[in-house]
Amino acid sequence: MPKIQVAILEDLSEVASGLKDLINQDQNMHCIHIYHNAEDAITFLPSHPVDVLIVDIGLPRQSGIEAIQQLSVSCPHTQFCIFTVYEDDEKIFQSIKAGAKGYLLKSATASKMIEAIHELYEGGSPMSPSIARRVLESLHQPLSSPLPLSPRELELLQLLSRGFLYKEIAAQLFITTGTVKQHIHKIYEKLQVCNRTEAVNKLRGN
Repeated sequence: MPKIQVAILEDLSEVASGLKDLINQDQNMHCIHIYHNAEDAITFLPSHPVDVLIVDIGLPRQSGIEAIQQLSVSCPHTQFCIFTVYEDDEKIFQSIKAGAKGYLLKSATASKMIEAIHELYEGGSPMSPSIARRVLESLHQPLSSPLPLSPRELELLQLLSRGFLYKEIAAQLFITTGTVKQHIHKIYEKLQVCNRTEAVNKLRGN
């Protein structure tokens, strides 16, 4: 059985080194490279592809999320797993949208980390329990709201709040981009706001 090839994108040397040692202790996997910034990973990983890339979000210049966005195109067979201290909804959904298939907090145990790499390799989507709970809760938000919006408008605003583009919202709701724009215009009018940020703040403050 070939070993699972792993690389790490992490700017903190001690964290990256600890992860590398942990991975190499497992007889079924091997860490072949560490990248300390997104730019190096974007440049060199396509020539040295791996099965799994462990990605920190907070990097010196481009973020880990931006790295995944680009690498998911140039390295389509690589599975990306976020490894971070961030557990806010915005980072979670931006990561998933970018192409991350796993999301672990840095508080995860060593055994959970190894288990997650195996799970990713086998087609799963490992997540820390608190992250999985946030994802599930977001998917089960009720479509009734004190906001003066119809269920359809509320559904659209929730997608907008997760960072989806108009064309992506249109694809999910099986409507045209023009119809999305019409709904957005009505939402802005009803909420008496001028832009996406103000509308999303109304939703989150509700």
